[in-house]
Amino acid sequence: MKFGIDRLIAEDELRKPLQNQRVSLIAHPASVTASLDHSLDALIDRGVNVTSAFGPQHGLKGDKQDNMVETADETDPQYGIPVFSLYGEVRRPTGQMMSSADIFLFDLQDLGCRIYTFVTTLLYMLEEAGRAGKSVWVLDRPNPAGGPVEGTLLLPGQESFVGAGPMVMRHGLTMGEMAKWFVDHFKIDVDLKVIEMIGWKPGHPSGYGWPKDRVWINPSPNAANLNMARAYPGTVMLEGTTLSEGRGTTRPLEVLFGAPDIDAKAVLAEMKRLAPVWLRGCAIRECWFEPTFHKHAGKLCNGLMIHAEGPFYDHHAFQPWRLQALAFKAIRRLYPDYPIWRDFPYEYEFDRLAIDVINGGPALREWVDDSESVPDDLNALASADEHAWRQTIAPHLIYS
Repeated sequence: MKFGIDRLIAEDELRKPLQNQRVSLIAHPASVTASLDHSLDALIDRGVNVTSAFGPQHGLKGDKQDNMVETADETDPQYGIPVFSLYGEVRRPTGQMMSSADIFLFDLQDLGCRIYTFVTTLLYMLEEAGRAGKSVWVLDRPNPAGGPVEGTLLLPGQESFVGAGPMVMRHGLTMGEMAKWFVDHFKIDVDLKVIEMIGWKPGHPSGYGWPKDRVWINPSPNAANLNMARAYPGTVMLEGTTLSEGRGTTRPLEVLFGAPDIDAKAVLAEMKRLAPVWLRGCAIRECWFEPTFHKHAGKLCNGLMIHAEGPFYDHHAFQPWRLQALAFKAIRRLYPDYPIWRDFPYEYEFDRLAIDVINGGPALREWVDDSESVPDDLNALASADEHAWRQTIAPHLIYS
């Protein structure tokens, strides 16, 4: 199969419209060709007139570890072009930035999750390109989580940098498909071109979302492997809690939780009692870890590890958002007064609880904290939203 960047590099006809144009690249460390050449190098080697570059959250180099750790603008030392940060003084490209090129190539590897900020960066780039009369080409890449959708829809008024629009948590789209939906939903008047992949088959073995013949490169520092990408639409919710998501260890965002004062085995037993069907499609294993930084640094934590990989993975049964919600519910049942929800500024949102920002509304938190609620209540709400989202995106799917 071929990613969008591979086709653009290989097919002269695709590159013809770039001749005599100033071109900008939005990229990060995972923006590479099949031969692992960075897209910036590959484009310049093909004679493309690259006049600027942009880095999203974590930077073009991918060196910034955590949320709200900003990157400064810089000049590329090899090519002498400006590298603008979209996670520094601004998150939306300015008019000056947009004046640096005529065509903007968007080549970010996504994880298929609403909260992954590259989705919002795409929306902002489309909007500003439309205002400036510029073109955006999305060099499409796989959604490593494949095509399944899951979660509740973001509510009106709950938009943020981790919630670009009314989509569910696990959105099921590639960035090319997402761009098409953005243009339609937000009525963006922009010249959009999607360089489609060839041979990508979401939902099919052996890779389901990520092709087996492609190397995994972290699109952000804590996205270390495919297991993380599959679990992330659930485990990202831990960022809004006092529970460790495994930052400061070698397997961040692959655990349902970690804490020094919670019995993981008891939580797993309660999860199985409450909604055993929500544990399908993966294996759950008790684990211990001591974070070297971040939450509970230097303390021994008991937790549960997710294995959505190898013989344990069932692509069509795995539901990471429900699985994570169930872990919260079990903890609340066993520890009624436990301070699960972390109150701190999250992605530049200062007036809402982080867990509500992450979920695009308070429904999940309220379900967890309601002693009378049961799994069927959350399932009914999410199922209705998932059905609505599938209908919404159907006209924009490229690879179904």
